Amino acid sequence: MNWSELAETTFMLVYTFALVMVSIYGLHRYTLLVLYYRHRRKHPKLPERFEQLPRVTIQLPMYNEKNVAKRIIEVICRMDYPRELLDIQVLDDSVDETQQIAREAVDHARKQGFDISYIHRDDRIGFKAGALGNGLKTAKGEFVTIFDADFVPEPSIVKDSIHYFTDPTVAVVQTRWDHLNRDDSLLTKSQAILLDGHFIIEHIARNRSDRFISFNGTAGTWRRSAISDAGGWRHDTLTEDLDLSYRAQMRGWKILYLPQLTAPAELPPEMAAFKAQQFRWTKGGAQTALKLMPRVFLSSLPLKVKIEAFFHLTAFSVHFYMALLVIMMFPALMMRNLPLESGTFWRTAFDMSVLLLATLSGSLFYVAGQAGLMRDWRTTVKFLPLLMALGVGMCASNTKALLEALVGRKSDFIRTPKYGNVDRHATGAESAATGRPKQKRQWLPYVEIGLGIYMIVCTIWSLVNYEVALLSTPFLSLFAFGFFYVSLLSLQKHRAPAPAKAPEPSVAAAGVYVSQPAPEPIKSAVADS
Repeated sequence: MNWSELAETTFMLVYTFALVMVSIYGLHRYTLLVLYYRHRRKHPKLPERFEQLPRVTIQLPMYNEKNVAKRIIEVICRMDYPRELLDIQVLDDSVDETQQIAREAVDHARKQGFDISYIHRDDRIGFKAGALGNGLKTAKGEFVTIFDADFVPEPSIVKDSIHYFTDPTVAVVQTRWDHLNRDDSLLTKSQAILLDGHFIIEHIARNRSDRFISFNGTAGTWRRSAISDAGGWRHDTLTEDLDLSYRAQMRGWKILYLPQLTAPAELPPEMAAFKAQQFRWTKGGAQTALKLMPRVFLSSLPLKVKIEAFFHLTAFSVHFYMALLVIMMFPALMMRNLPLESGTFWRTAFDMSVLLLATLSGSLFYVAGQAGLMRDWRTTVKFLPLLMALGVGMCASNTKALLEALVGRKSDFIRTPKYGNVDRHATGAESAATGRPKQKRQWLPYVEIGLGIYMIVCTIWSLVNYEVALLSTPFLSLFAFGFFYVSLLSLQKHRAPAPAKAPEPSVAAAGVYVSQPAPEPIKSAVADS
């Protein structure tokens, strides 16, 4: 075998491996759909009710959240829970005017009789995990509820969920995220569909089939003793919530998911903020996989739990395989015998198998998610090409995150900027104020533009050689659009749309809280879960 044949064979093996891996993860989506439809009516049952409600600590971690700090404090102060049993902690690591805003809101609430404390750290050691752990040192509650600063939870959410802890094996009760600014733009609509798929299909399928799920970092309540038993909050990964969830479940604790209870929050309206969020989740997920997968496989957990844990913890690796396929696309088009000779039955069967496993599975997954919420799932169908394009367009950024995790490169916890009800220009000064470091070298968007141009070249080639590559043309066009969409929006300095206005408590002249009506719960198929 000469060098040319060796290079071609190696290329064929790598390309086929990437195709197979993408197809395997696509097949796993079908598995989740089967589990969802098999177990969706297996609603969690309330064991009993507390005769005396327990004391609950509500932690509000924040970092430079000037647009939403006051709102979340006021919203928490109208919780439908006995005031004498609430302990509220504002865990503020801010270095901007959020400090003054939060202090004033806390002082006002304290004057109204709330047991609320303002805890500020100057060092920000451990980021969010460090703040949560620091708050536990003085927390008074047996249970700890966490809300990020952009959430607007239902007033009854703690009272409605706390009784599930009468089961002594329950460590966490997780509620479902809803979205305040779902309809603001194509980007926020796409994010909402993606998250709905996670919260409806993935969480229900895993939780009700007795597989591991994760606490989502917010909008949930922990049993304080479970946190201690699992080893407490740790900050050696960027996804401290996923890490603690797995450690607790490996200790025998249960996580209970209640999709009928919702906590609306804000979706990132800017591509740069969305990419930063996805980067953190991807890198943190990879770090957690490297840390915990050996322990999971060496444990005595059931095989089904181990298999699902593998797919759960390694899900973001699909971006790496997609990046490989994109880079190798043009040579693969030129070498028509990859992985099987063009024009043959087996080549057609292979291409259709990849299409059904890798592409159709994602489409069915997200349509099913909207159908599970009883939204207009038919309208969702028209967003499927954009979802596919967005997924491919994000593969460069997320591959970078994955590689950083693999080589052990450390990075700060970059929070997702929150805008509240405020319009703003995304200036460099604002970036600094929100805790997002100024980007000295915006090189990644230019790489994405280059990949977009590369996909256009591949698209033109497939059109010219339509006899053997016509099936590839629509997908190549979507890939090109995805890279341009992600890169150009990343570079664009634009005016962020104002999210849907959330209900704001107001303060009457007499000095008592006068609350606006709470957001109406979404009418959905999970409402009676």
